[in-house]
Amino acid sequence: MTRVLGLIGSSCGGLDTRFAAELAKPAAALGWRLAITLTPTAYRWLEVTGGLAELETLTDLPVRSVSRLPGEARPHPDPDVFLFAPATANSVAKLALGIADNQALTVVGDVLGSPRVTIALAYSIQDTRALHPAWQGHLDTLAGAGVRLRRLGRDWSDALTLLPEA
Repeated sequence: MTRVLGLIGSSCGGLDTRFAAELAKPAAALGWRLAITLTPTAYRWLEVTGGLAELETLTDLPVRSVSRLPGEARPHPDPDVFLFAPATANSVAKLALGIADNQALTVVGDVLGSPRVTIALAYSIQDTRALHPAWQGHLDTLAGAGVRLRRLGRDWSDALTLLPEA
């Protein structure tokens, strides 16, 4: 049985060219069934650049960014594992504070702290943002909830090393 990876992405530089190539494709190649949810801005970026079509070829599930309507079936099964990458400073702060103002933050925030779900988060921030007085506290909060953390580097696929085996 194939394990489900909730792949979450927010809008930061490189999303349009790197999300599929360095995260989604390699994760699928490792045997994960992808349940992709994007922040609204990330979805819009990929919609405009044609990147959504590429993501749709990698999964049998819809790529989503908005919540379902009452009475609609759940479009994704419950993931065993989440990878939130790239995560912006804004998304990291909101997740740490429990703010779920979009579908991407809602799905991962709903299981934050659950011992049955692995959450990995790879963030992309400017060096100056890391100096913000609240930043380390956000990371500490997430780490305290069991989130596996890493700053994204040159190769985004390094974030996949945070995941257990598919």
